[in-house]
Amino acid sequence: MRNIFDASVTKEVIERINQLESSMTPNWGKMSASEMLAHCNVTYEMAFENTHKKPSGFTKFMLKLFVKNTVVSEKPYKRNSRTAPQFLITDAKNFEDEKKRLVDYLNKTQELGADYFDGKESHSFGKLTVKEWNNMFYKHLDHHLTQFGV
Repeated sequence: MRNIFDASVTKEVIERINQLESSMTPNWGKMSASEMLAHCNVTYEMAFENTHKKPSGFTKFMLKLFVKNTVVSEKPYKRNSRTAPQFLITDAKNFEDEKKRLVDYLNKTQELGADYFDGKESHSFGKLTVKEWNNMFYKHLDHHLTQFGV
């Protein structure tokens, strides 16, 4: 798994994001490019913002038990997999705004560095290791950038 905390990897991911165009259509799935960017931003909103309701104790337990490994492992996501309700984008999004937000989140992640995330509590899965944070961040972005052919 590529390391999102490595500056050269972050640079490559941003270059891929910058290759996106609002008119691009996905190789699979139904999201538009602006919806995909907004969808990818949710991971960073959960890491940095307090805009999403945290799951209750039982729900968090179930997420840790049944979802966590899929999200934080190195195993790639399957195409057309179901996503959590918070990640469903149902309203119109501005492509340039969402692209800028995602690049800004990547730069913030890079500036904070791996040590910031070591043992940091995730919104849904409890404390994660740096490797788990990396896998969650990088794998999700790579999956959706590949979805759009960049």
